[in-house]
Amino acid sequence: MAAEPQAASPTAAAGPRHGLRIAAIWLVLSVPAVLVIWFVWGPHLPPGDMSNTAASQQFDIKVMAVLAAPVLLGVLTYFGYALAMWRQPDGDEEDGPGPLPGAARVQVTWIVATTVVVLGLFAFGTYQLIAPAGAGAGEGPAPVWKPGGAPLQIQVIGQQWRFTYRYPQYGGMETTQLVLPVGQTVEFHVTSLDVIHSFWAYQLGVKADANPGVDNVAYTTPQHTGALTVRCAELCGLWHGAMYNGGAVLPVGAFRSWAARTETALAKVTRILPPYALTYSPSEIKGLAKFYYQAGLPGAGAAYYGPQYPAQP
Repeated sequence: MAAEPQAASPTAAAGPRHGLRIAAIWLVLSVPAVLVIWFVWGPHLPPGDMSNTAASQQFDIKVMAVLAAPVLLGVLTYFGYALAMWRQPDGDEEDGPGPLPGAARVQVTWIVATTVVVLGLFAFGTYQLIAPAGAGAGEGPAPVWKPGGAPLQIQVIGQQWRFTYRYPQYGGMETTQLVLPVGQTVEFHVTSLDVIHSFWAYQLGVKADANPGVDNVAYTTPQHTGALTVRCAELCGLWHGAMYNGGAVLPVGAFRSWAARTETALAKVTRILPPYALTYSPSEIKGLAKFYYQAGLPGAGAAYYGPQYPAQP
């Protein structure tokens, strides 16, 4: 009587548990990566934390980086493991296994997981756009969210090729440097005298289009003192690349002293400026352009180009 064959042991039949191996490698790589991104790299991500809008954007980038790193490492881990464990030997020209039937559980898990991720990001992004930053990106003349209190109003006027800033609460003076007090909410009113510009106060995390005849509102609250850089982020003509200036966030006392001194020094210029309004017609200031330049407020709202531009457009 022939001996019956012995059944293979379950352990031998099962073979190595590749899924657990891949998961373990992925976990060992992902945890340190997430910690490094959040605690080491995160505080240095742009645009910094000089204002609440900048800090909110930095937080958003940190969250997205923390979410993206495990996904990227998962793909790379699986790819590397597959190359090391399942690569085809030299000379083996047989086809690999075909489609695996009966993977409904995997499919359902994948659909549910990706749906949760997408809806979660949708909710997170919507909240971050509405609550912390409000109209920080410049959402037109009627923002859906406004901060409380009495903000400092500053009008940003784009003109080829310079930004100037009017302070209606300080006599309507107009300056070429953006100066702000720390800790006080600022309400920007962004407009243009000629073509479309884009007001980009990098360290504040504020970017708003400057459109002729449009008042575009944006908010921010400076949280730290320091220097500012303002650039135009919209191609606006020949000297677009030279359309930038600076400014600073000052302690409250220093800002008030600066505002008082500047209001007094520019009193003669302020008297001949057009009355403060949310938008201006270029024809209203045509005769003042050369005087603007001589007074230290160069622009091209009336087609007067100063000698700082080596070629006339």
